[in-house]
Amino acid sequence: MKFSIERASLLKAVAQAQSVVERRNTIPILANVLIEAEGDTVQFRATDLDIEVVDRAPAKVDRAGATTVAAVTLNEIVRKLPDGSLVTLTEDGASGRLTIQAGRSNFSLATLPREDFPVMATSDYTTNFSAPAPVLRRLFDKAKFAISTEETRYYLNGVYMHVADGEDGQVLRCVATDGHRLARIDASLPEGAAGMAGIIVPRKTVGELRKLLDDDDLQVAVSVSETKVRFATPDITLTSKVIDGTFPDYTRVIPQGNTRRMEVDAAEFARAVDRVATVSSERSRAVKLQLDEDRLILSVNAPDSGAAEEELAVAYTDERLEIGFNAKYLLEIASQVDRENAVFMFNGSADPTLMREGNDMSAVYVVMPMRV
Repeated sequence: MKFSIERASLLKAVAQAQSVVERRNTIPILANVLIEAEGDTVQFRATDLDIEVVDRAPAKVDRAGATTVAAVTLNEIVRKLPDGSLVTLTEDGASGRLTIQAGRSNFSLATLPREDFPVMATSDYTTNFSAPAPVLRRLFDKAKFAISTEETRYYLNGVYMHVADGEDGQVLRCVATDGHRLARIDASLPEGAAGMAGIIVPRKTVGELRKLLDDDDLQVAVSVSETKVRFATPDITLTSKVIDGTFPDYTRVIPQGNTRRMEVDAAEFARAVDRVATVSSERSRAVKLQLDEDRLILSVNAPDSGAAEEELAVAYTDERLEIGFNAKYLLEIASQVDRENAVFMFNGSADPTLMREGNDMSAVYVVMPMRV
């Protein structure tokens, strides 16, 4: 195998592939990336047995072939090569080495046979549709902060993507929750997605998927089966197993009867929460919200380190209310708001609170209160 490729193209492809590779591996071949050169394209394939990513890049292929080489080492070498350089990769079957040459730099890396590399079994995808990258990016970006990290409730360790009934018909919906906060994001239902079975996309896959969705002009092809999900762009294909479990009935958690309405400038609110929370060193520091007519007082009282208080002008006309929240949860939810104003809907000091962006119901967040 021998091919030449621009350093920028090589780095982009190798970086995407190597990020899937687990740093601590008991199976040596899983630390490698499979390089396949044929025609005028080179493919870089990496897997951890749960996720597989294939990245394609244009190259001048002098001799077709395939080999595997340490993904992290290859990425580090390419990253440190000069910008704009042309990189030539040559595999010598006899020596079992891969030579990387760019300008006056020469590297020689050990390889492992391509036959040992595990390729993820293909799946019979029952649903196929495509969606613009910005739509998928919004669905997953706004939901992922609420993914649970608790291993015992493994079915919450991802984003639940499914078809649901919205206010104006069916929608494509992503939901994540860890029991303390919940995010529910809707988008218009893409053509072909109507019969899709609900799937739980694992946390690591959500992180890898984000790298595919930066280009606003891209259409992403999505394929879903009972056990796998695949996201494909012209250059990259990401295939992942889905979490084998049943996502709980989240609709029961979303309060319907909250009538006390507070509207506040989202950015101002987030900054104020961040400021008052500074005095407490606890991870689960509680912020108290005291609501009166058109006035909100945020306060933190940490007996060991001090106290803080800040007043904000808000739109609120209901009866007086005191309620406490984990500062981290409030900050994460407030930071999701793209519009100027955040609307909080309260019931009582012990009941879950609902938050949305203005009057837009396509993104709804729920946060459980804390005692303060």
